[in-house]
Amino acid sequence: MDVLRFALRKLLAGVPLILGVTLLSFTLMVHFGPDRTFELLGKNPTTEQIAELRHQLGYDQPFLLRYGQYLRELLTLDFGHSDATGEKVASLLARSIPVSLALVLPGFVLGNLLGVALALLAASCRGRWPDRLIMAAAVFGMSISFLVVIFVFQIWFCTSHGLDLFPVRGWGMADVPDYLRHVTVPTLAVVFVALGYNTRFYRAVIVEEMERDHVRTARAFGSPPLRLFCRDILKNCAIPIITRITFTIPAIVIGGALLLETSFGIPGAGKVTYEAIISGDQPVLKAVVGLTAMLFVAALLVADILYRVVDPRVSLE
Repeated sequence: MDVLRFALRKLLAGVPLILGVTLLSFTLMVHFGPDRTFELLGKNPTTEQIAELRHQLGYDQPFLLRYGQYLRELLTLDFGHSDATGEKVASLLARSIPVSLALVLPGFVLGNLLGVALALLAASCRGRWPDRLIMAAAVFGMSISFLVVIFVFQIWFCTSHGLDLFPVRGWGMADVPDYLRHVTVPTLAVVFVALGYNTRFYRAVIVEEMERDHVRTARAFGSPPLRLFCRDILKNCAIPIITRITFTIPAIVIGGALLLETSFGIPGAGKVTYEAIISGDQPVLKAVVGLTAMLFVAALLVADILYRVVDPRVSLE
């Protein structure tokens, strides 16, 4: 019951964030966005035709009323139909979001696991050549644009100019081998870019924890290295690690998927968002922005609950 009450309080606390993000996005995209009246009517429309279409599109309604309708769409997950394709936005996202999750999750998980492992190795060899080598590689990975990495990996692994092992574009999940053929190169690109940032961050957290008195005391009493890292160091680093992982989920799902899917022609939420931006498809853009804000609030809630799981001293109050 305490967890449920805490979750409810956090959700209520996230309401101002959702309202702020949706209000700003609605103002920029809809209120000050493109007017589709003349695009739909063509040349030389009559005054009556203009007034009728603006009424159908809801342009003649007050700002607060239109914003209230947008909030109702978020609550009911009924975003109407896409301006570009005529398909229901809810159906479009229901079909594309699972593709995006299947695309980015392997790289996201591997990037964090390898980041923690390399950070532990670097921290344990602090100041020596393994530490310097790992940090130099991390800085190199951070200095390269994600888009450049995608293009290089695509040429290297997917074309006749390189190894030509994987498809250049497209997506398939008919079976496990088909899925692995299509997800391998995007996963390698995500891991390559994320590994530098993750390793540097996790190493800083681990090194700080290694300097604490209880770790020095355990080391002085001859605690085995593996037990020392798992019980006294890594466990106490769990909170900043959880914070980083949960807070990067919305960015990875939307931002990372957008670049990967547009480059590889994968029909996920990122490609849908990109096409909506290009075409000015307001119903899709409003849905993506609103759902991203809700995802961020959900990430905050999950992070706070996990804090309590890994450290009982953290209060849910």
